[in-house]
Amino acid sequence: MSIITLITDFGYKDHFVAKMKGQIYKKSSNFVDIVNIVDISHEVSPFNIMEAAYILQSSFNNFPNETIHIIDVDSEKNIENSHIVMVFDSHYFISADNGILSILSQNRKAERIFEINISKPEINNESSIDVFTDVACHIANGGKLGIIGREINEIKSLKNLMPFVNKESSQIICSIIYIDNFGNVITNLDRTLFNNISKGRDFEISARNYNFNKIYKKYSDIVNFDLPDSERNDEGKGLVIFNSNDKLQISIYKSNRESVGTASSLMGLKLYDTVTVSFK
Repeated sequence: MSIITLITDFGYKDHFVAKMKGQIYKKSSNFVDIVNIVDISHEVSPFNIMEAAYILQSSFNNFPNETIHIIDVDSEKNIENSHIVMVFDSHYFISADNGILSILSQNRKAERIFEINISKPEINNESSIDVFTDVACHIANGGKLGIIGREINEIKSLKNLMPFVNKESSQIICSIIYIDNFGNVITNLDRTLFNNISKGRDFEISARNYNFNKIYKKYSDIVNFDLPDSERNDEGKGLVIFNSNDKLQISIYKSNRESVGTASSLMGLKLYDTVTVSFK
């Protein structure tokens, strides 16, 4: 069975998700194996490649080797935005060369990269959906990558991919790269870098006018379970954790957009805002 995953900014109001799935099923109808399509997310903010990169990094390695991942965000082909296939960690990634895939290969080199060149002159306004589904089905059917384009060695990198560490290693300046459905604010600072710089020192994490000097292991660690329920009042408290992807995250305990609020709404934190960690 071939698995093809989808990450897009299409949303569900329009027909684009259905078009992509329909083309995959249509183009793979003569396969012996069944193609299994998995929706990772179609709710990426329009053209937000940093969000798409974070979702991809957080999800792809939960799938078996040889999985084919289509990432269709900000994918219109032009002089500065070619289409590529990258083989990385025994997975296939089909995307525009707009920086999304650089978050995967920042620490390890991709196995192979190909610039896609399969345009069909007879099709007017050929879209990324047409190209990406062609390539995905070609790979799923055992096709060679050399047929779809030329091999290249480099891809574009996202800006603000890594946090900044000052010369004295007394401060880390990181960026907010994702805000999830619960309003949790996720930065590009991972646990490994934090531990390497902190070396056990005390610290203060600053985000706008909010400061934290403790990182919890899990959300409920903020609760004093020695108190009865009626005296806890923990809902709405701010806290910092390393999330399941080992990224530094600012949260509100039991956040809810409709009641207690979220880290994003209550603290006024937005994508690309800076979060500073100062060591003492």
